Amino acid sequence: MIELEYYLIVSILLFGIGLFVCIGKKNIISIVMGIELLLNAVNLAAISFSRYGSEFESQSDALSGHIFVIFILTVAAAEAAIALALCVLVYRHLKTINVSDVSELG
Repeated sequence: MIELEYYLIVSILLFGIGLFVCIGKKNIISIVMGIELLLNAVNLAAISFSRYGSEFESQSDALSGHIFVIFILTVAAAEAAIALALCVLVYRHLKTINVSDVSELG
């Protein structure tokens, strides 16, 4: 059986990669993909803590991690849809999706 530490190591690696992508890239779509990696790293950590938290007093406490992950997935889906729609609008207006070229909205 895989232990909790391995899940947390993968979660930390995902979070680090997502943070590197968010900070290092200038493409809006790459930044959105980095944010998705950050959210998935948090989801993995929440699910693994919920799975290995055998010291919970009730079953509803154990399921709180799952409910938190469902909430994060909903927010991530809405964020991705809105971000991609904004990318399309910015590209139509400015003909670029580089963050450094988008300095004014008018």
